[in-house]
Parts: sequence; structure tokens; C-alpha cells
Amino acid sequence: MSTVKPFLKKPLRLPPGSNEAQRQQRVTPRDAATLILKRESSAGPEVLMGQRASRHKFMPGAYVFPGGKVDGHDAHIRPASRLSDEVMRQLTRAATPIRAGAIGKTAIRETYEETGLLLAAPGDLGEPSDATWAELKAMGLAPDLRHLDYLGRAITPPGSPIRFHARFLVADAEPMRGELGGSGELLNLHWVSIDDALHLPIADVTEFMLIELKHFLAGDEAVRRKRPLFCYRNNQPYVTYS
Repeated sequence: MSTVKPFLKKPLRLPPGSNEAQRQQRVTPRDAATLILKRESSAGPEVLMGQRASRHKFMPGAYVFPGGKVDGHDAHIRPASRLSDEVMRQLTRAATPIRAGAIGKTAIRETYEETGLLLAAPGDLGEPSDATWAELKAMGLAPDLRHLDYLGRAITPPGSPIRFHARFLVADAEPMRGELGGSGELLNLHWVSIDDALHLPIADVTEFMLIELKHFLAGDEAVRRKRPLFCYRNNQPYVTYS
């Protein structure tokens, strides 16, 4: 295990309302899942990103990957396929196997809601208690977890009034169903090269994960097995690889 302080151009940006009193409260991070969709183009790999509206309390105006917090009902959905052994190994470093499966399903659900693109296959997902899963059930589809790779995880700094323990997953766009659109929660959805994405208004953690993605796509299996935890010490970003 090694710990490094990453070189980042983007400054730490806490959500509005962050103050010393809230830092003392030590808000518990909520589990969340992010899905980085990638595709190949003549200029190299591209990723799908959208912009959070200015009304959002968490990272307003920033470009992000689709994702959101893990809901309790996600754990009860039956997938069409299971996570790979390697992804399960990585996720269960900081989650139970049931929670790990829920994280994968959350990434797929949130991506569908926010972009209109769906990673699913024919299957019976069970009895849903959520409108999105009910929509998939009506189509005879269930989340297809086998296509997910694991990139890393990040924990929002203690000074934030809203905190997440986010897992960043990766999937190719090729097996996705649907058309780009979504709920409108993310604005200006578009495919962008990794290098161009680094020049968008993004948070430090997004910058870090984009750089990690470049290494991930170029790395061998030994590189892929060592994945990062991006976190903060005294409001300074630190990364642990294990």
C-alpha cells in the first residue's frame, strides 16, 4: 500500500455552506456510485459527461459523470449478470458483497435516469419498489453488471455538508441501450476526449479520475489490480493505492 499527494490543477471546491461548525459535525459519507462511459473515436477515447445545474447543492455548475447515492431498493434487484470476480474483489474492500452488488446496480440505474443510456439484458429483476426499476421490468430487462470495471473510489472532504463515499466504475458504450437524453438532471450531455474533459469546469476528484482512467486504459493487469482511494487530510487531497 502506498500513499501519495496528487498533483492537481483544479482547486478543492467545497459546496456552499461549508464552515468550521459543519467540519466539527463530521457528516457520515453516504455510499454512491458513478459510471464512466467510454467509447473509441478517431481522436482516441472519449467519455460521457454532463453539467450539474447551478441549483444543485453539491458541485453546482461542475461537469461530472452520471451517478448518485445508493438507495436501499437497489440491493433487492436481481441482475441479469453478476459483477466480475475482480470488480467484486475491489468493491468488497470497503463494502459487503450485497452492498457491492447494490453499488453496481446503482451506477446503472443512475446512468439510465440521467443520460437515457442503459446497461441491461433480458431478465427478471424481481419486484421493484422504484419507478426506474419498474420501467426496466416492464421492458423485460435487468441490470447487466458483467460489463462494469472498477476504477477507484473517493470520499468527500470532512468540511463538506454533503458527503459521499463514491465508487467510480467504467463501462464501454457499445453494449448500452437507448438514446442520449435522460431526465434533464445533467445539462449539456456530450462525449468529450479525456484531454478536453480536463479543461472543463470540474472538481479535483473528477480531474484525478480522468487521469487515472488514462493510465487504466493503457495499463497492464498488474496496474489494474492496484486501485486508488482519493480522500483528504486537512482539506488537502491524498491518494492511497492498494
